[in-house]
Amino acid sequence: MNACKGTTNYQIVKINGQSIESMNEPVIEEIPLTIFLNGKELVTMLAAAGEEKYLVIGFLATEGIIQNINEIKTLDIDVMQGVIHVTTVSGETAAEKMFLKRYLTACCGKGRSAFYFVNDVLTAKTVSTELTISIKEVMQYSELLEAVSETFRLTGGVHGGALAKNGELVCWSQDIGRHNVFDKLYGRCLTEGISTYDKILVFSGRVSSEILLKVSKMNISVIIARSAPTSLAIDMAEELGVTVIGFARGQRCNIYSHKERVLGL
Repeated sequence: MNACKGTTNYQIVKINGQSIESMNEPVIEEIPLTIFLNGKELVTMLAAAGEEKYLVIGFLATEGIIQNINEIKTLDIDVMQGVIHVTTVSGETAAEKMFLKRYLTACCGKGRSAFYFVNDVLTAKTVSTELTISIKEVMQYSELLEAVSETFRLTGGVHGGALAKNGELVCWSQDIGRHNVFDKLYGRCLTEGISTYDKILVFSGRVSSEILLKVSKMNISVIIARSAPTSLAIDMAEELGVTVIGFARGQRCNIYSHKERVLGL
């Protein structure tokens, strides 16, 4: 993962114990991107520069507005103006009309509210694969993601995520927003014809319910995170068939759901 092109040096004062030093420090740039879909303003996203095409395609797919890339008629990106214009072959869809409409239902028989938006109800799906993973692979993929996270080491301001298979990273991405990382990865998969069902997803950040929903929509059955999951994410993972592995750092990890996919337990 190369350093984001959108980094800027700022003059700072760095204090470390008794040491005080004036120096230049790279800072990640945050840019607004407003999506106009079929002539109507849909949403403004805050993102790191780079992979805007993948970001938009992945976002539209996980929201159920498109099912595949062939449904996009035109896609025009003006990063300088922060504007993206998209038209679809079919025009306005039901998913587009229901975007950000709230829907509450009980999750997993535990009385918790989940599926906050109608489009989540329409697009979330149970994942069913024969994929398995060893503890050794869990550690390996976590280390591989850390090794390519150059921008995080430079700025500390981005999340990173990758799809992995057969002991290596297939593709990876980074962004200031956790959700954006998943949309960029999915958008690239849809654009380049990369299958997701046989891949492991490794991620630098926290796994919330929204992230878990992204994973299920991408038809991915295992997510390895270097940070923690939330309670609602774990409950939803059990219901949607996703194996959640958290705190995967060094020689440790916690397995929270669908443990049957992890070999040697």
